[in-house]
Amino acid sequence: MRKKRVGVLRGGPSSEYEVSLKTGETILKNLPEKYEGVDIFVDKEGAWHVQGVRHEPNKAVKKVDVIFNAMHGEYGEDGTVQEFLDNLDVPYTGSGPFASRLAMNKALTKSFLEKEGIQTPKYLMLRKEDYRPDIAIKLFREFPQPSVVKPLAKGSSVGVSIAKNFPSLEIALDKAFAISDQIIIEEFIPGKEATCGVVENLGGNRYLALTPIEIIPPGSNEFYDYESKYISDDTQYLLPGNFSDVEKEKIRNISALAHKSLGLRHYSRSDFIVSPKRGVYFLEINTLPGMTSHSLMPKSVEKEGYSLTQFIDHLLTLALSGR
Repeated sequence: MRKKRVGVLRGGPSSEYEVSLKTGETILKNLPEKYEGVDIFVDKEGAWHVQGVRHEPNKAVKKVDVIFNAMHGEYGEDGTVQEFLDNLDVPYTGSGPFASRLAMNKALTKSFLEKEGIQTPKYLMLRKEDYRPDIAIKLFREFPQPSVVKPLAKGSSVGVSIAKNFPSLEIALDKAFAISDQIIIEEFIPGKEATCGVVENLGGNRYLALTPIEIIPPGSNEFYDYESKYISDDTQYLLPGNFSDVEKEKIRNISALAHKSLGLRHYSRSDFIVSPKRGVYFLEINTLPGMTSHSLMPKSVEKEGYSLTQFIDHLLTLALSGR
C-alpha cells in the first residue's frame, strides 16, 4: 500500500521565517511511519522548492496528497496560502482562508470576540498614513498607560513593545510602524501570562481545550517576547499553571469559544493575561501554533497523553477527511 505523501510547507516571505523552518523540521522528523514526508520550502522571495529543487507552486503541491502547513505569519497564516491550496483542491492542516485572515488581524479578532462577551484589554488601531507626532502626545494623555504596542497582523511577538512613559511610547510606535502599516495599541494589564490550546475531535471532544500553561519569561524580559519564545532557555513553562480552578476553567472555555466563534479548524492556541484583581483577559489567537522545541502546543498535547507523532497524525487525518 502506497504511503500518503505529506508536503511539509515551511519558510515563506514572513517575519517568522526562521520559526517556520524549525516547525517544519520538527514535523518532518516526527511524521508517523505510514506517511512519506516531502519538504516544500518557500524562500524569503516567495520561490517554492521541493526537496531542494525549485518548482512552480501549483506543480509543487501536485506531488503530494496533503499539506502540513508549518508556516507562520504573513503569507502562510493570513489566508494567502490557504486560498491558493483551496483553489487547487489540495487538503491541508489548519484553518481556511477567511478564518485565517480574521484571526491574523488582532483588532478584528478582538472586536468579533467582544460581541461574544469575551473580555479583552482596551485597544485601538492606528494606520501609518494617519500617524503624526502629535498623535503620540494625544495617546499618552488620553489612552490608558502603560500600553502595549504591536503590529496589527504579525505573530511571535515581532515588533511588540511595552511603553511605560512618553519617550518609550514614541520608540514603540516607530518600532511597530517600521514593520507594519497598521498597528494596535492595548492597555497594559499586569498579571500572569497564560496560553491554552484547542484541538478538534480529540479524546471524544468536539473542541478539546487543553490544560492552560503559565509562562514566566526570564527576569531580564518584560514579557513573553520573541527572544523568550525561541531563543532563551530560561523561560519557564508551568503545566499546569498556578491558576485557580475558576481561572483554569475560564481560560479553557474562552479558548474553545474563540476557536469556534472565529470559524477556526483543526487546532489553535489562545493567549491570555490573568489579572489577580480584574480576571482573565483574552489577548490574541494563533491559528498555526508553533511546533519547535520551545513551542507550547506539543507540551500541552503531551500532557493529555498524546505524543507529538500521534498529534501530527491526528491533524493530518482531520485534513485528509475534509473536517
